[in-house]
Amino acid sequence: MSKVVKKGYREEAAQGYNLRTAMEEATRCLVCYDAPCSKACPAGTDPAKFIRSLKFKNVKGAVETIRSNNPLAGSCAKVCPYDRLCQEACSRCGIDKPIQIGRIQSYLVEQEKAFDMKINKAPDEKKAARVACIGAGPASLACAAEMAKAGYQVTVFEREAKAGGVLTYGIVPSRLPQEVVDYDVELIADLGVEFKFNTEVKAGDLDSYDAVFVGTGLWAANIPEIEGADLKGVYSAIEFLKEAREKGEGFDPGRTVAVVGGGDVAVDCAVTAKLLGAEDVRILYRRSIEEAPAEMTELEYALKLGIGITTGFYPVAAVGEGRLQWIEAAGFRDASAKMKLSVDTLVFATGQKAEDQKAVADVKLTDKGTIAVDDNGSAGGGIFAAGDIVNGGQTVVEAVAEAKKAAAAMIEYLEEKGVK
Repeated sequence: MSKVVKKGYREEAAQGYNLRTAMEEATRCLVCYDAPCSKACPAGTDPAKFIRSLKFKNVKGAVETIRSNNPLAGSCAKVCPYDRLCQEACSRCGIDKPIQIGRIQSYLVEQEKAFDMKINKAPDEKKAARVACIGAGPASLACAAEMAKAGYQVTVFEREAKAGGVLTYGIVPSRLPQEVVDYDVELIADLGVEFKFNTEVKAGDLDSYDAVFVGTGLWAANIPEIEGADLKGVYSAIEFLKEAREKGEGFDPGRTVAVVGGGDVAVDCAVTAKLLGAEDVRILYRRSIEEAPAEMTELEYALKLGIGITTGFYPVAAVGEGRLQWIEAAGFRDASAKMKLSVDTLVFATGQKAEDQKAVADVKLTDKGTIAVDDNGSAGGGIFAAGDIVNGGQTVVEAVAEAKKAAAAMIEYLEEKGVK
């Protein structure tokens, strides 16, 4: 995340490329045969091909490669962990630094929107088979797009008021602007996908559909059972981020905020608090900074905002009378180490849990409450699933990859069943 400056809560923090800078970066590409960057992309977005197209000034061709392979190309361009996927595999790493694939992809998506390119199209004649997707998060959106491109009638059911799932409700907009998510969703809707918002689906509600995809994600709070966990001011990460996204500048994060965790979600929570007016924001991570799973660019951004990071401690009690006043923390590796921290708000960014999926569909569950599927995403009986509700919480690009695989299996299932 280069050239970072502090902006408003809803303003993107990183400066994007223009045509000149995007072309300059593309010319650094070595045009590898059997390019390792493309092999490293879980969703098969094929960065080697789209960078090569841009290098030879074929912007539309580059956009075609991106959008035909990844229906969430705009969102992935902002939140994909490139540093440990395609960019880490880039051959230029052995020379100087990797090609900035994410920033190039983001620029190309901007061109797609600016010139109203329509890359993905659905057949004029729809198949009779009807497909339902439960949830409107990354996995369901990707599956819906693939099924619509194949000619199926697709309906997406979402209990919230907007599509996007974690993209809309679980990531700070300075990292992923809402208009980027909305554009990805708009292109999927243009394929003829129907969205039904504010709709809670229960098992048996979708018996009239020929196949069902479950992409409900992980939305149950995962707050440790410590003293004072029920105090006002104690949040799970998803509760904190969702309320902030809905209220924006009207959300009061508290004056002093502590965020527990070391991943990108923890950083998002800390950045959200800081951009919305918190005076003192601190990340507490029980391990060392080197062990933190958060992207280094995101941690650097947090530090530039004045957010502190304390390692080696984790909270053992939240204290207050009705409302949180301070927390007590203990050393992770040194049990004798103790710390007391005065805070108004405590956010646990330590992962989410699955809600009761038996209430949604007749599926087999793992011991973690996620949906058990085969290698192709099939849960049996015409039900398919992918994304966080299967993998337990991975990246957006991995959800897209799994959903594309499940969609291919769903098409095969419908064809074998003779439903056309």
